[in-house]
Amino acid sequence: MFNRLFMDHPRAVDESYTQHWVVASRFGLRMIVAGIGTIIHGFVPGLLTHAGSDMIRKLHGEMTRRQSGAARVEAKPLGRWQPEYEI
Repeated sequence: MFNRLFMDHPRAVDESYTQHWVVASRFGLRMIVAGIGTIIHGFVPGLLTHAGSDMIRKLHGEMTRRQSGAARVEAKPLGRWQPEYEI
């Protein structure tokens, strides 16, 4: 049970637990910041017009580059979804 919860996934992406925690935390914090920017954009549409969409593109690019060097055991393709408008 411990291995399944804490070790299997980091090993599958060729990282230690600590490395995976750092990478995942960095991604998560950047998503939170982009989310706050997108909320601000919702209130004031002229501000931060690309905060959400730019961060999604950056994170997707980083994730796919990281996956190209590691096992894609749990990876699911994102497809070619394009937003109808910029956030």
